[in-house]
Amino acid sequence: MGLNFLSKVLICLRARQCFLNELKSSQLLPTSRCLSSRDSNSNSGGRQNTAGQNRDGHRGMKYNIIRPRQGTLWEDSLDRGDNGFTGKRKQSIPKSVFSAGTAKRTAEMLKKKTALAAEDEEEPEKELDVKATRRAGKLQPPDRPLTIVEWRELKESVGNLPRFDIKMIGALFSSGAELGIAKSLLTFVAMETGTLSYELLLRYLTLCVRGGHDAEVFDVYGIMRGCFSTLDTGASSLFIKSFSRTARWREAVNILHEMKVVTPSPRNYGDVIAAAMLHGDMTTAWALYDELIENGLSPQQDTWETLFKGVKRTTEVEADNISHSEYEERLRGILSGMRNNQIYPQYNLVSSIKSWFESLPGQKWTGNWTSATPKGLCRCCGSELESIQLTTDEYQELKDRVMTDIIQGRDVFNKTTPEELELFKEFVKRRPSFDVVVDGLNVANANKDRSKQSATLLAVVSELERQGLTVLVLGRKHMLRPSKSWERHNMNLIQRKAHCFFTDNISEDDPFLLYATLQSGNHCRFVSRDLMRDHKACLPDGATRRLFFKWQRGHQLVLDGQVAAGRMVRFQSVPSYDTIVQTSGDSWHIPYDNTEDRTTYEVPQQWLCLIRGSNSTQ
Repeated sequence: MGLNFLSKVLICLRARQCFLNELKSSQLLPTSRCLSSRDSNSNSGGRQNTAGQNRDGHRGMKYNIIRPRQGTLWEDSLDRGDNGFTGKRKQSIPKSVFSAGTAKRTAEMLKKKTALAAEDEEEPEKELDVKATRRAGKLQPPDRPLTIVEWRELKESVGNLPRFDIKMIGALFSSGAELGIAKSLLTFVAMETGTLSYELLLRYLTLCVRGGHDAEVFDVYGIMRGCFSTLDTGASSLFIKSFSRTARWREAVNILHEMKVVTPSPRNYGDVIAAAMLHGDMTTAWALYDELIENGLSPQQDTWETLFKGVKRTTEVEADNISHSEYEERLRGILSGMRNNQIYPQYNLVSSIKSWFESLPGQKWTGNWTSATPKGLCRCCGSELESIQLTTDEYQELKDRVMTDIIQGRDVFNKTTPEELELFKEFVKRRPSFDVVVDGLNVANANKDRSKQSATLLAVVSELERQGLTVLVLGRKHMLRPSKSWERHNMNLIQRKAHCFFTDNISEDDPFLLYATLQSGNHCRFVSRDLMRDHKACLPDGATRRLFFKWQRGHQLVLDGQVAAGRMVRFQSVPSYDTIVQTSGDSWHIPYDNTEDRTTYEVPQQWLCLIRGSNSTQ
């Protein structure tokens, strides 16, 4: 017992000496009693020497390492920037469930109707402050740096609160207190306990990075490198972010490559790529970009923006052994990647793309903000945009994948039975090709009045029949039992106007709907409010899921408004064109995000039209 206690004392003293030596050499601790000021003429050479001494004693420090959970607000807060866009123009509300902002507008409308409208969400930075405040409890931070005695008195006044240092630095974080106060807190903790925990240093580091105190970050880097054997992802990310915006940016490359336990994040790569581009080292920038892609990561949009802004002067480009043609090819490759992965640039990025095209010497590109007509024509240049319809090869590929992974997937018989599925296949085989497949229960449930469900379905089927279409209605067997919801007369009329197949009540309709629609051919559409996200997720890869989404947008019919007696049944418009980055050689059309309201299953409505002058040179 006594030996163990003595060992702990020795460990504490060695760790304390390690930290104090480092503080003195780095000028974080001008005196032994206060960390509230800093000598700008710190001796980096002294810091290196002390770091070597710390490594001799770092075994004592490791017992005090408190590593926070990955992805806490301390690291995440630094990457939460303002993504507001400029250049917005008021648009008419498009009639499509897949149009950007539709989901949010619908949700807001429903909230107003039910008188449950919530207060607007606070800005991300405010949410961060609220969370940090909650963590800090009722602890009130001081408004000036305190001496050790004053900190001790403050701690005693709150009943020697457990984890006082962590909660206090949380309060300093949320209140935006000056860095000198946090320095004095660290001095107090070091003198009281003989050491500083990893967690406390990490949070102090976060304050430094958020406040742009890069010189202080260098000092903390020396301390943590000397006193801890490894750095976690959070600390490494913070150091990369800070070093990347200084003349010591090349050290960020080393930190990036030292992150061996986990793959660096796109943000980590983006910070260093931006630093390399800022200092004219495009070879390093593109090498890191290639590494990012090889690791299966998706670059952040501001990383692409950095690459499109590039190095402006020709001499700098040539001096870095990257020709204009090679640079141009790399950037066009980014646009191709956006096309292949159905990525939509935000306004800031697409503005940089526009500026880059217009700056290409001798090519005379002109960019304009525009939109598309319902027939799929660019309102600026009149070009016809790519069709939403799948090619024969694309359709066959999608059909095969849906049959394998959704219709015949390993969980298909959780949704139906082998006998029922085979019976349905024979049913479809004996019928002519359908023009429209209707999810009967889904359509009927569009009317909240349960007594009018069969009437709603009958109205939709009657409208499709009036258009001369061959209709299949999928329903469930309980719909055939006369009830208040399912009137016998209405159900009989539906069966006269359309082919009908009623599954067991426990079966799921969607696999049957997809099978019948795809088997009928590329002309066949389906009626449902279901966005099929679960089924799309069953597909094996991103390319197939994007193909499914393209087919869905061109084939799904969604009711527009309520179905009521005496009112014509209307469907939301189905786009004739594909919303994707596209080029014809002398033109580019790039759909872009000009709203923060778009969900993952919606597409933008605004485009950048780029046209090359007829008398330009290659």
